[in-house]
Amino acid sequence: MTRGWVLLGALSAAAAVAAGAFGAHGLKASVAPEMLAAWDTAARYQLAHAVALVALAGLARTWSGPTLRLAGALFVAGTVFFCGSLYLLVFTGVRGFGAVTPLGGLAFVAGWLVLAWGALRAR
Repeated sequence: MTRGWVLLGALSAAAAVAAGAFGAHGLKASVAPEMLAAWDTAARYQLAHAVALVALAGLARTWSGPTLRLAGALFVAGTVFFCGSLYLLVFTGVRGFGAVTPLGGLAFVAGWLVLAWGALRAR
């Protein structure tokens, strides 16, 4: 699990940085300001949760249990659904992708709550 979270987190962080740069330089002139803001939000949330995945790998060295795996899975789901739907919304202009975004947000919140629960229960 540890290597997997580090690998996934590092790749996701690299993608988030690239997405942020693309938004700042490649999309700025071609999309509406609210779409650029949505892109930026997606890149920031992706980067934050990529770092969280790497942190989970560090926690796994001293704290084992299913809560870390569940929190990581929820962070990945949040990245796919929240960030992915915003990226697709900006690229395609299809507003229907925005309906998926809250599901990703819920996954992010659930991941943090699972992590907090695990911390409370850890010995």
